[in-house]
Formats: sequence, structure tokens, C-alpha cells
Amino acid sequence: MKKKVLLTGISGYIGHHCAVELLSHGYAVRGSLRDLEKSQNVLKAIKTKIDSEVDLEFCELNLLDDKGWEEAVKGCQYVMHVASPFINIEPKDPSLYIRPAVDGTMRALKAAKNEGIERVVLTSSMVSMLKNADKSMQIGPESWTNVDAKNISAYAKSKTLAEESAWEFIKSQDGDKPMELTVINPGPVFGPTLSENLDGASMSMFKQMITGKMPMVPQAAINMSDVRDVAKIHVLSLENKLANGKRFIVTTEEPYSFQEIAKILKSNGYSKVGTKLAPNFLLKFLGYFDREAKSMRAFIGKTYRGDVSSTMETFNWKPISIEKTVLDTAQSIDSLI
Repeated sequence: MKKKVLLTGISGYIGHHCAVELLSHGYAVRGSLRDLEKSQNVLKAIKTKIDSEVDLEFCELNLLDDKGWEEAVKGCQYVMHVASPFINIEPKDPSLYIRPAVDGTMRALKAAKNEGIERVVLTSSMVSMLKNADKSMQIGPESWTNVDAKNISAYAKSKTLAEESAWEFIKSQDGDKPMELTVINPGPVFGPTLSENLDGASMSMFKQMITGKMPMVPQAAINMSDVRDVAKIHVLSLENKLANGKRFIVTTEEPYSFQEIAKILKSNGYSKVGTKLAPNFLLKFLGYFDREAKSMRAFIGKTYRGDVSSTMETFNWKPISIEKTVLDTAQSIDSLI
């Protein structure tokens, strides 16, 4: 009998790829949606990669509502909690990010624990590892973001608090057979979309770049992630004994700047891409007035270097090259505009 995985957030960019990876590895999938009417769109996206019949069903869940969680985990061996709010614009009320991120994570963990789930794989982010340091920063599995730091975005705060809550829940368990937890921490996630939706943060940024609507790029560098790598490590984490209790950075080995991404696009025929750096003072100034610019303020002028070595060793894995990620993303968007 196939092992079944509850995959929350299956309709999202990462969720689509996780579903494909799970089904390709022989798992049965129960995907959660806020609205079951989206199920046909999800199936259409998955069918772009899997031609045969898929062992896939859907359930309706809301990160802010207890309804349905108990039923959603029934018959599952694992939970992959991917669902979390993300938009580029800094909200006026940070709780719009924080409440669904933290409360949704706790609902997933409590339901999983009550059902006797073996392991939960949680999608976090490198933004939960950024500490509160200066320009050059080494990030690793022991790093944690200071949620009280100046200029921290609501998104970074939400991911940090959600992940901290998850680890606290795991540590506080009673019983002889505690539920296991593995956390995946990507950087900015790019790679091809499986749907026609370009509204997400990754797709919208690339679309602006290749259409010339982003004439300058911010001076910032961080390890970048390919959505296919992120999905792959999520799935490999389900049953790898060495993955229990670990945080895994899933990114390129080295940090890349947004200017380097722009230059890759420019040198491969995307002539409208702007490669000039936006002045730091201007972006910081705009951050006081513009909610989209405000979400970038903490990154401006900084280089974040993530240590991906334990991920590579644990899973015998090598990241997809940044050039392939960038060009596959651009081609995916190009086919839709």
C-alpha cells in the first residue's frame, strides 16, 4: 500500500512542484486547498509533468480555522506543511502574515500529533536565519533571525515565529514515540512555474525584469533556490533517518546578487532587462513610503552566505546551477506573456 502524505498549500508555486515530486516517488497525496474549486487548476498543473493517472485527492483547510484538520490527516503517514502567506508588499498590519503562519503551523502539528503521524516536513525560509548582523553574514542551521531587529519584514518575522513555534512543540512532546520534524529553509525561490499564474513573488519579479519594468535592481546578494530542488529535498526528507530534527538550507552553494541574475538574462537575449544597481539610499528612503520597497530594506547592501553543505551530504545532492534556474524561469514566463 502506498504511503499517503497530507500536502498543505498544494495550489501554490512550491506546492505544485512538491505534489509532482511526491507522486513521482510513488506516494499518494492529499492536497489541501482553501477553496476546493481550485482543484482542477492544480490537477492541470500537475498533468504538465505527469501523464498517467495520479493518486491524488483534495481536502479543504484554512490556516486560521480548526475545521477539517482532524479529517485531513486521517490515513496519512506524513505531513508536508508548505502553506503559508507570502506577498511582496509589506502589510500595514503584520499580523496578516504572522497569525496564519504561526497558527496554521500549530494546527498542522497538533493534528499530525493526534493522528500519530511519523514525521512532519515544514517549509520555512532562510529569512528565519538572518540573525541581526552587518554586511557579510554567514548563515547556517544554528542561525536564527532576531524578530525584534530593526527593519525586519513581517514575512521574515512570520517565518521565524512559525518555525520557532514548531520546534518548541516538538521539544515539549510527551510519550515514548515522539513525532519527528524536519525543516526546509530555501532562499529566494525561482524556477519554472507549472501553472499560468504569474502573480506570486518569484514570477512577478522575473516578469518585471524581462519586460523592462524593473530598470534597476537592488544591491543585495543571497543564496538562491530552484523550486525543483526545494521540492526534491522536501520529499527526500520524509524518510531519511538522518533528516530528523534538522534544518536544511536548500539553495545554491554560493550567494548571487540580483545584478548577476539580471546579467545572465541580458546575456541570453533578454534585452529589456535592466542591470544597473539602484542606489541604496534611494531604496532605504523609499522604504519609508512604499510598502513593496519596505519589504526589501533589511536586505539592501548586504550579502548573506548560506551553508548548504549538510544538505548536500545528507541527501547526496547537488544544487541546480543558477544559470539553469534563471533561464528556465525566464523561458517559463516567456511562454505565458
